[in-house]
Amino acid sequence: MQEKSVISRSFGVAGGVYAPGHLGELTQIIDFDLVDAVLEETGTREKRLRLLPSRVVVYFVLALALFERCSYLATWGKLTAALTDLRLTRPSVSSLARARRRIGAAPLRRLFETLAGVVGLPSQPGVFYRGLRTVAIDGTHLHVPDREQVTWRYRKRVGDRREFGYPLLRLLVVIECGTRALLAADFGPDAGGELPYAHRLVGALDRAMLLLADAGFDAARFLHDVAATGAQFLVRSTACRRPTIAQRLPDGSYLTRIGYGTLPALILIRVIEAQVTITLADGTVRREQWRLITSLTDHARYPARELINLYHERWQAETTYYSIKATMLNGRVLRSHSIPGIEQEVYALLTTYQALIRAAADAASTQPGLDMDRLSFTILIDTAVNTITTASAIHPDGPADLLGAIGQAALANLLPTQRRPRVKARTRKNPTSKYGPNTRQHPPTAQTYSFHADITVFEKGLASRSQR
Repeated sequence: MQEKSVISRSFGVAGGVYAPGHLGELTQIIDFDLVDAVLEETGTREKRLRLLPSRVVVYFVLALALFERCSYLATWGKLTAALTDLRLTRPSVSSLARARRRIGAAPLRRLFETLAGVVGLPSQPGVFYRGLRTVAIDGTHLHVPDREQVTWRYRKRVGDRREFGYPLLRLLVVIECGTRALLAADFGPDAGGELPYAHRLVGALDRAMLLLADAGFDAARFLHDVAATGAQFLVRSTACRRPTIAQRLPDGSYLTRIGYGTLPALILIRVIEAQVTITLADGTVRREQWRLITSLTDHARYPARELINLYHERWQAETTYYSIKATMLNGRVLRSHSIPGIEQEVYALLTTYQALIRAAADAASTQPGLDMDRLSFTILIDTAVNTITTASAIHPDGPADLLGAIGQAALANLLPTQRRPRVKARTRKNPTSKYGPNTRQHPPTAQTYSFHADITVFEKGLASRSQR
């Protein structure tokens, strides 16, 4: 590592042209040695010393993910705001753009893969269910610029008569429930659905995990791949499935086998069917039929009613996407106008998100039993960007402090102990949206609700659900 330059408030940054390369306190998680090792491994380190070394460019790209509202120069200004005593050269927009193209997406992808992983402890609520670490998989869309050099790969959604909206990038992640840490991610064009991406993510699972997933992931081949890792699964089933009851169990669930015509050997699963009643705060009552399929066939150890309640934890994947899309991106279209730039930007978003979650996990570990749902992601990101503009805690003099400024702010602003269950407000803004059948089926504002499930067997099959 290069020599340190010391500025007036006696904190350390890298020396010379490396000084702007930092991420405030998050640099303790994404440190200089890690970035240098990733650049070396991916062959993207500069051949000669430049005014914009590759390490600095990596931190600049990561900062762009945290300062989504800022331009290139404004983001550079955030990185150097507290470094005025060093009289650093201010690069042009074109220089920064060329530097981004020079390093490409490979080092950002490798950074994410290095940081990705579980962070939850056995003592933290919501992380484990009866000895199994609960994880969830789900997909979402990100909007990319409507540019010719992009739309050949990322297509727009097609309605009955025309294309509409922005081109879409499909993103899938596996998250750890209870902490919302990212275990793995994959993304690409929207065409083809979620399952091709999901198959590439099962390598993140192991025999100590229980995977939660929505109905889009109940394909027999995918569940076979999940079971092959040793992991268990609890997945909502579609109405297309017509299970034959092999054995009824005392808790109202039953055993069956799936995979006829698709798998060399059938999979023994347990089916839990329930009539669910949801009563909103305004008195509105909704009734749904649920069918859950699981590899947890022991009804005594894994009661059906517990699994119905556990399935709700799948929504933590939606909370993860809300943090990325609404809090970090602020609902904006990705800024990059090229395929490599988009890939680089998405990996930067995922990397900075995971760094924030690791900072939150470090803070939570100082208070055993603290539910990480109580740590505000907004507080995490606001405090993190403040440490960037003040260039604080980049390189501590002593051992790294688990409870730095980010952790202290999060613990000082804990959310309520008991989070009330709420249904999200949904509106159909686009007249050509594929979700037309659901118009007025969801409340216009977020509401609390009560939940009741009656376990039964749908002898005549499951009623089809409209798209949501």
